[in-house]
Amino acid sequence: MFSKFETVKYEGPSSENALAYQYYDAERVVLGKPLKDHLRFAVAYWHSLAMNGSDPFGGPTIERPWMGAGDPIAQAKVKADAAFELFRVLDLPFFCFHDADVAPAGDTLAEGLKNLHVIADYFAEKMETSSTKLLWGTANLFSHPRFMAGASTNPDPDVFAWCAATVKNCMDVTKKLGGSNYVLWGGREGYETLLNTNMKQELEQMGRFLTLVVEYKHTIGFEGQILIEPKPKEPTSHQYDFDAATVYGFLKRFGLENEVKLNLEANHATLAGHSFEHEIATAGSLGVLGSLDINRGDALLGWDTDQFPNDLWTMTMSMYHVIKAGGLGKGGCNFDAKVRRQSFTAEDMIHAHVGGVDICTRAFLTAAKLIEDGRYDALLTERYAGWSKPDAAAMLSGKMSLDEIAAKALADGINPKPRSGKQEQIENLLMRAIYSAKL
Repeated sequence: MFSKFETVKYEGPSSENALAYQYYDAERVVLGKPLKDHLRFAVAYWHSLAMNGSDPFGGPTIERPWMGAGDPIAQAKVKADAAFELFRVLDLPFFCFHDADVAPAGDTLAEGLKNLHVIADYFAEKMETSSTKLLWGTANLFSHPRFMAGASTNPDPDVFAWCAATVKNCMDVTKKLGGSNYVLWGGREGYETLLNTNMKQELEQMGRFLTLVVEYKHTIGFEGQILIEPKPKEPTSHQYDFDAATVYGFLKRFGLENEVKLNLEANHATLAGHSFEHEIATAGSLGVLGSLDINRGDALLGWDTDQFPNDLWTMTMSMYHVIKAGGLGKGGCNFDAKVRRQSFTAEDMIHAHVGGVDICTRAFLTAAKLIEDGRYDALLTERYAGWSKPDAAAMLSGKMSLDEIAAKALADGINPKPRSGKQEQIENLLMRAIYSAKL
């Protein structure tokens, strides 16, 4: 269904071609390497190929050739053919998938895993003639009724074992296809009510499961990253991977802070009462920034709407913190976003990705120029300059006790006066850089 479209090309900011990139020049070198290696864009298999437009108030509005009746494996291969045509059209370097997106579940665990490997083999064939690689794979451990009380946190140990078998095979497939990461999103790793929940038991199960995943990574020699994707709620009322800081605390508890990083999603950040840049800055400061799921929410709606991004300010500041954290490394920018249920044509899908790619690219270019310009960083440096003085450094490094600090404060007769935070000055500086920069 995407075969009739030409590959989207870079045509520059002055282009009026709606199906061309204005800012994403994949080979353009910025901060020492090409944009394609900084941003590492990925297409989400689930939203782009499996989503049918249904919502809690209405049935499907999107029909694709592989969604009808027929042999499930044959239909999965038709879907894969369409997926790789879409990858060709968008000319992006990566894709991501859940097991349930790409292969039929089957009637038994063994049958479902067999189907996954059949489609993985088909993916391997497709990838031989495609430039698109696998950013990450993951397992859907939340949709089927067996997961209604959680996956690794389920009261039933048989569900834990089912999840272990599923993740083991998904990791095998991810390694086989050359994936750069493996993601765990605990969609139901939380609770609907504390009335029937033993939180201590469930957290122990979740910690053990993640430890098993990390151990298996080393057993099979998987060189990619293991990533956790935080989300505060929905479908549960509370999830144990609430936000970046919560997950870091969880990792520290189980001694996994050097083994696991975070896959951060914009809409999940806002559901947690944070901004996307807050979550990126938090993960960056803790050394666990791994990858990004790019999307946005709707400020008027209280759930995860997974829309394509269009806010230049938010995306620029997010990219600023990505650069400051040292970049995404093996991670990337996955468009965990779906077209609206009224946008049901193949062309709608292409428009959505073109817009998302361009706004992320423009944001990255602006953030890079902001850093190269130096004025914003200089204001931050000036604000904390006092901490570079010997006495302040001694307080921070542990060379002075509380008694010693108190005694010196009294002896010196210190009397700190308020200093301006210069918020408005900074806002004006950023506004001009973001909306007026020549890129």
